[in-house]
Amino acid sequence: MIRLAPILAALALAACVSAPTADPARLPGGAWGLDADHASVTWRVRHMGLSWYTARFDRAEASLDFDPAAPETAVLTAIVEAASVSTGDPEFDATLRGPGWLDADAHPQIVFVSERIEITGESAGRVHGTLTVKGRSAPAVLETEFYGGVLNPLEGRQAMGFGADLTVSRSEFSIGRLPPGFLGDEVRLRIEAEFLRKD
Repeated sequence: MIRLAPILAALALAACVSAPTADPARLPGGAWGLDADHASVTWRVRHMGLSWYTARFDRAEASLDFDPAAPETAVLTAIVEAASVSTGDPEFDATLRGPGWLDADAHPQIVFVSERIEITGESAGRVHGTLTVKGRSAPAVLETEFYGGVLNPLEGRQAMGFGADLTVSRSEFSIGRLPPGFLGDEVRLRIEAEFLRKD
């Protein structure tokens, strides 16, 4: 027997979701917060030159102050919990949380704070800022794509989404020491993030 109620509910919900607008000027300004249920931070690093070893961080938060008339003036703060590193191997996760790697006990947060935004295309931009890892700060750039904004009917609030890439040097932040060629110095992070307008 086909149950119609769930199907009808799904169709009704779908009817409430319009296509996202790619025009920032059509979105409300003010304070936005990360929708953690629709966000991810994954990272990858070369392993012996043979593959890209890929893992993630499970806990992150972010805030965005946004002016639809001048999106380049937006201010972003993003925080990743270092202890939330997750490779699928609990023993290795414990190693990565340790002092030789992320040193999560002494430095529990990885923080990015924007300083300026450079618009590079209709939906592309570079977010220049400062990245702090293990108490060390260095300039960093998020290569960002704006996916658009739309009303989220489940939340009853406006939502907007971004994707971003960030490249980090392990040696710059003293993250792990291994023989040359065993593990690449370059760590590539991929961020997918939806923000919800704060009331």
